[in-house]
Amino acid sequence: MGTNNRTSKRPKVFSGVQDLPTGYSSDSITNGCLVLEGGAFRGIYSEGVLDALMEAGINMQTTIGVSAGAMNGMNYVAGQIGRSARFNLTYRHDDRYVGWQAYRNNKGLIGFDFAFQNDHPVIAPFDLQRFSDPRRRFIAVATNVKTGKPEYFDRDTCGNILQAVRASATMPYVSKPVLVDDYPCLDGGCSDKIPFHWALKHGFEKIVVVRTRDESFRRKLNLKRDRLMAHMFYHKHNPFMQVLAKSNARYNKLCDEMDRLKQKNRIFVIAPMKPVDVSRIEGDMEKLGALYYQGYHEAQKLIPALKAYLSA
Repeated sequence: MGTNNRTSKRPKVFSGVQDLPTGYSSDSITNGCLVLEGGAFRGIYSEGVLDALMEAGINMQTTIGVSAGAMNGMNYVAGQIGRSARFNLTYRHDDRYVGWQAYRNNKGLIGFDFAFQNDHPVIAPFDLQRFSDPRRRFIAVATNVKTGKPEYFDRDTCGNILQAVRASATMPYVSKPVLVDDYPCLDGGCSDKIPFHWALKHGFEKIVVVRTRDESFRRKLNLKRDRLMAHMFYHKHNPFMQVLAKSNARYNKLCDEMDRLKQKNRIFVIAPMKPVDVSRIEGDMEKLGALYYQGYHEAQKLIPALKAYLSA
């Protein structure tokens, strides 16, 4: 007997989306810097972590994010529990967000116009007023295509912080650069995948890093392939081409350095306790929902240790 194609299709919305936490974080401010790694839809792990932090009253004074980390960081700074996850677990399969319509409208894989509009029927409006609270700082990291160097766009000095977040999350190879303050930019992960050096440079005593890969993960290196790919697409932008070709090797060095800093109790790292079996553009909604709750529950268990680190 044949399988009914209509019933065998995977659901396009996470089955537990109605049960996601909601509400606002407290108005308290926690001294220190929160560093958010990217990873496209693997960033749903971070969304679970951030919701747990907000529920525990841990609202870091400064948040710096790359790619999906920048997008999630916006809702964290706005104090909106569950908003990031509810959006991604509802609209992942909406063609205006990920698909051909998104590509036509945004010249890239993600439909930022759709993501940033503020009238989604099942998502609370983005709280721009709270996001703009001068007591907190927000930085989105993008990569300057002309120089190959990271640009750290501060909410309070950038001409358009939403445009900077869009650039931060705009993937190379499949997207056109985004203009921010007259700089053509792409994904911040091309030049600075986990920007804890920025936090160290700016003198933060307490630095919390939220990863989207387990701590043992390292990228498999194929420098010849990476150079060829970068050259094919960006040979007219030599500095960016060089940086992009070496980004995986640089990522592995960052991970090694984070391990050393964590051992010295210089930084606090929250990372998946097991390898993440979710792709950058994962379409299995139940896997995405499970990854959200993995981050949520793992962060809850770490709250006592995190509070001890922050208060020491």
